Amino acid sequence: MQITKVSPKHQITIPREAFKRLNLEVGDYLEVDVTEEGLLLIPTKLISKDQAWFWTKEWQKKEKEADEAIAKGEVSGPFKNTKELVRHLQKRR
Repeated sequence: MQITKVSPKHQITIPREAFKRLNLEVGDYLEVDVTEEGLLLIPTKLISKDQAWFWTKEWQKKEKEADEAIAKGEVSGPFKNTKELVRHLQKRR
């Protein structure tokens, strides 16, 4: 068990080991709940879970690559229909 101290501004420091085990980063949010046993701190995101994938480093990297390709004019189409699109994609393989 680790111990922390409440500061005059009601703040606590999360012990380093707990911080690492929870994969927390500076600026992350914690939901605070009062239980019969004490405080329950739950790491949380302010975006809905079904949208969290969009904010991953991997997805944002690909978004940047796509934006750069579009800016360079490296785009295909427009296509008249899906069959035309599929033919185009098959040729690129």
